[in-house]
Amino acid sequence: MTDFERKVYQIIVNMHLYGKDPTLDDLKRKTGKSEEAIRAAMKSLLIKGELKWDKKRKIWII
Repeated sequence: MTDFERKVYQIIVNMHLYGKDPTLDDLKRKTGKSEEAIRAAMKSLLIKGELKWDKKRKIWII
């Protein structure tokens, strides 16, 4: 996992603990990166199996 992927993952985990799932705007604000960079990191995390998305409940499964 790269440093940026780890940062995105940690933001998602921390927000998930408080009952929220971060939006793209939340991630852009907290990381200071572009939408493309965030999407690439998220795609990598999904491929590696670090995160899963529940389409029915619309939440991240950690």
